[in-house]
Amino acid sequence: MGDLVLIRLLRTHLRPYRQELTIVLVLQLIGTVASLYLPSLNADIIDFGVVRGDTGYILKTGGWMLTVTVLQILCSGGAVFFSARAAMGFGRDVRAAVFSRVGQFSAREVAQFGAPSLITRTTNDVQQVQLLVVLVCTVLVTAPIMCVAGIVLALREDVGLSWLLLVCVPVLLIAIGLIVTRMVPQFRLMQERIDQVNRVLREQLSGIRVVRAFVRERAETQRFGAANTTLTDTALRVGRLQALIFPTVMLILNASSVAVLWFGSHRVDAGEMQIGALTAFLNYLLQILASVMMATFISIMIPRAAVCAERLNEVLDTESSVRPPLAPVRELRAHGQVEFRGVEFRYPGAAEPVLRDISFQARAGTTTAIVGSTGAGKTTLLSLVPRLIDVTAGEVLVDGVDVRELDPDVLWQRIGLVPQRAYLFTGTVASNLRYGNPDATDEELWEALEIAQAKDFVEAMTGGLEATIAQGGTNVSGGQRQRLAIARALVRRPEVYLFDDSFSALDLATDAALRRALRPHTRDAAVVVVAQRVSTILDADRILVLDNGSIVGAGTHHELLATCPTYQEIVHSQLTPEEAA
Repeated sequence: MGDLVLIRLLRTHLRPYRQELTIVLVLQLIGTVASLYLPSLNADIIDFGVVRGDTGYILKTGGWMLTVTVLQILCSGGAVFFSARAAMGFGRDVRAAVFSRVGQFSAREVAQFGAPSLITRTTNDVQQVQLLVVLVCTVLVTAPIMCVAGIVLALREDVGLSWLLLVCVPVLLIAIGLIVTRMVPQFRLMQERIDQVNRVLREQLSGIRVVRAFVRERAETQRFGAANTTLTDTALRVGRLQALIFPTVMLILNASSVAVLWFGSHRVDAGEMQIGALTAFLNYLLQILASVMMATFISIMIPRAAVCAERLNEVLDTESSVRPPLAPVRELRAHGQVEFRGVEFRYPGAAEPVLRDISFQARAGTTTAIVGSTGAGKTTLLSLVPRLIDVTAGEVLVDGVDVRELDPDVLWQRIGLVPQRAYLFTGTVASNLRYGNPDATDEELWEALEIAQAKDFVEAMTGGLEATIAQGGTNVSGGQRQRLAIARALVRRPEVYLFDDSFSALDLATDAALRRALRPHTRDAAVVVVAQRVSTILDADRILVLDNGSIVGAGTHHELLATCPTYQEIVHSQLTPEEAA
């Protein structure tokens, strides 16, 4: 199964490099013919030059051998060049295909594979298949031709020693086959162990502050050590099997050479064979066994490459649960309106839905707040609007059109999302803000920063808008990351704002100032806010209370205080009676 998947992957992504592969094939054929011609010339020098003492014949034939050798070197060098070119292009295309497919995944598929595994597949797995492509181009063409032609030419030199071929070649094939079959499951296990090490390392680097805060360095070191040890043990088992191949090959190779010399010398002594023919037969036998040995390189790489190809195809063959529409709607009449109609969302295999029978509208110029206990489904609900995930029942409409029927670019241009975890990219403050609008001017950036209460600390940073931002925004505080993420959404000037608990890292004064500054900027847009702090959404036009995936209350703050027990519990747990009133 793995071999078929590997062949399919190679056939699909090597198609653009047919020209390079054709050149490699031609060069390998010429080089192989030259290599097979050399033992015959060597035999002629011994039998017709050395034995007869004909120096002129020796020089003439030796010069011809030198010419053939130079041709062989040029063909080999050219074949390696073009095969490497094809292999590097293949690796680039496969990485691009995997990256493109992962970019289409919803949050469900990303969680299914896991970020560390996707990284390993895009890097290590592609590299293993890429290495196989180089070996296939440089070895796979040469090995079978040299093996078959070598047998024919060896028999032409002397049929009496042909039985050695019938013994040596099958013995070598059986010995290598037994070793390789034991390597296949170990290769699969090794890729899984690499995933595990990457996962542990990623968790430790991402959660380094938590590790240090709870003084868990020793425990995390032990956890990484356990994962590292399992990978090392698996790699050692694979290494032992690989190390066994070459002594086995050399043993059979040397035993075959001794056998040819032993039995061939008796035939020379009996006058049934010439010395040059014996030398040529030995060379051809060594070439035959060398071709088998070269094929072992392929046999070593194929199992691991097949496992890697399976893992790559798992990604490439996985369709996103968020599929683009067949006939996308590109024009909308209404502006800034979000509507949920009987929405349900259920994870595959889950006994109960995360969301059930969710229906509400968020109109332009209004603020709709969503509150609820942890795990109530608030973030899941918000993720349905930009199609990070898709509903399993019901409809989510933006400006009167089901988001599943909207052109993705049209949908995303109308939405400004500030996620629960504010993420910044490596670059500058300006490059991160222009992520929402590449054409934004510096004045627009400063305006967005001022509204997001981020202008002061950006001005204090070295370089201002050109200040460096580290990967993930780790060189700024959590509150600063949130404000920069809010500014990024403001720069886009969308018609629908989605704030997923985007004010949690702000102090109350900054929170209040930011919300005051936001009102005039978002007065013509629909604003949907997920909040943990009730104080953030007291003045919302409408508040939805989620409990266990269902809406258990809807209304203004004062209406819910009078009618919704769940909302009353949330409010009383955070505010005093005077603040709640």
